[in-house]
Amino acid sequence: QVQLVESGGGLVQTGGSLRLSCTGSRILLSITTTDWYRQAPGEQRELVARITDGGTTDYVDFVKGRFTISRDNAGNTVYLQMNSLKPEDTAVYYCHVKTYKADYWGQGTQVTVSS
Repeated sequence: QVQLVESGGGLVQTGGSLRLSCTGSRILLSITTTDWYRQAPGEQRELVARITDGGTTDYVDFVKGRFTISRDNAGNTVYLQMNSLKPEDTAVYYCHVKTYKADYWGQGTQVTVSS
């Protein structure tokens, strides 16, 4: 079945960087739109960044200039480069793909930013 596997989370200090990866299995990320969402404790899941099949990227305001989404078609992987991290970026980050068949989510990767 379709799987999205995230990795790259961890504990980092304020101002640090992390790169998250989302690798697809049985789904070609190069022909879909892939999103990164995040969910902090007690909060709703929120969209962070998106990359379309054509490579167009979009970001929510609170990460613009700090986060970069990209894709490696050969590796079937979407990345989220996160720089200048802040404590409010602490959350579980999820990869998401929506097709005509279903919504697919990864298991999430924890990002913790210490102050």
